[in-house]
Amino acid sequence: MIRVARSADVETIVDIELACFGASAWSESDVRAEVDAEHRLVLIEGGLRAYGAISVVGEVADLDRIAVLPGARGGGLARDLLAELIGSARQRAAARMLLEVAADNGAALGLYASLGFATINRRARYYTGGVDALVMELDIEEQS
Repeated sequence: MIRVARSADVETIVDIELACFGASAWSESDVRAEVDAEHRLVLIEGGLRAYGAISVVGEVADLDRIAVLPGARGGGLARDLLAELIGSARQRAAARMLLEVAADNGAALGLYASLGFATINRRARYYTGGVDALVMELDIEEQS
């Protein structure tokens, strides 16, 4: 079951952040801002093992974050969350979704490609350690 995150979920989301992103994790105030902002949507998996966040401004939705606890990966949680986020973006009149992903994150790249995302740009040495970022896009209208 996937549901909209509430203020009571902020601490759990921060824990997921720390487990997945370590020093790059969002702070509690960052997470709270995501959960409380009107033009953002945060969904959490009912077992509290994964969450995803988008922002929608006009016709563009940005995938701000998707995270699955390491012990829960490989079971389709990220795919389910992303499908729900895409559907929610469509309901909010977004025509396309953008995201950034580390060029060396094979699992994420495979997931995004399988859902129809295509690479539209590369940002050299964007991430810590000099890893490039790939900017990917999904035409939500074509998926309808």
